Amino acid sequence: MSLLPKSVIITDDTMREGLQIESAEIPVDEKLRLLDALGETGEKVISIGSFAHPKWTPSMACIDEIAERFVPKPGVKYTAAVFNKRGFDRADAYYPKIDVRGKLHRISVELCDTFARRNYNRTQAEQIAGVDAAVATAREAGAEFGAVGLGNPFGSNYEGPFSMAQRMEMLDLLIGKWHNAGIKVSKVSFLDAMGWNMPHEVRETLLAIKERYPEVTDFHMHLHDSRGVTLTSYYEALQLGVREFDTSIGGMGGCPYCGNGRAAGHVPTEDFVNLCHELGIETGYDLDKLIEAAAIAEEVVGHSLWGHVSKSG
Repeated sequence: MSLLPKSVIITDDTMREGLQIESAEIPVDEKLRLLDALGETGEKVISIGSFAHPKWTPSMACIDEIAERFVPKPGVKYTAAVFNKRGFDRADAYYPKIDVRGKLHRISVELCDTFARRNYNRTQAEQIAGVDAAVATAREAGAEFGAVGLGNPFGSNYEGPFSMAQRMEMLDLLIGKWHNAGIKVSKVSFLDAMGWNMPHEVRETLLAIKERYPEVTDFHMHLHDSRGVTLTSYYEALQLGVREFDTSIGGMGGCPYCGNGRAAGHVPTEDFVNLCHELGIETGYDLDKLIEAAAIAEEVVGHSLWGHVSKSG
């Protein structure tokens, strides 16, 4: 039985995920031109980039200048990626122009210890050790619901595939932390930077979580298209009622810590929006404006991108 949603929330991650693997020499004026074009597409939430240390993400060295100079579009919420309190404080200094507040409290752990070390400079054990403090903070803030993020739940370029049993074991651990604090879990995020997702595994995992934890009503899919099947994985998620997805214009992006410099980015925003529209699902996006933004994105980064609809029409 199909549970297709009437509408979806698509967060285009071009400015953060998309640009983080591109040249750090792209001028700020060009990045602002792209950000302005994205604001015309009907997007409701746009991440302007990440407040990360330029040592680790050189392309984000100009994030403060972007934050200061961009002109917000009416009706668009602008946010940014933050990875620690220092990053949060830097981003929060631009509130309300940039809003990193009010997000559902989420605890996330990588299934791949190697990736945790390379991407976050923390071991998996250290991530788990920090969960209790995060839950305690949420409880003190009066949180009624929490969220869980599974990092690279399907497999790793360093450690190989992860099984359903491994996924559910980590999920049980994290949800148990919330339950011990008297807080229910309403959302689970799949954070698949290395792109090991396969459509059938996405479907089976969603069904397993729904069966074991009916309190989970929302899912968030951040799946990289490293193996060319993620649009199909997203289709399977749609069939089960999932409403929150991350994409990027032209499939831009990739993670510099995935162990493969050619690792692909997201599903192209224009391709996923086209799929949703063909299925009768509202996205809020103007597909023609997305195609225009994809053309601008190719000019900004200086090479062809990987979207299909932007080229075929």
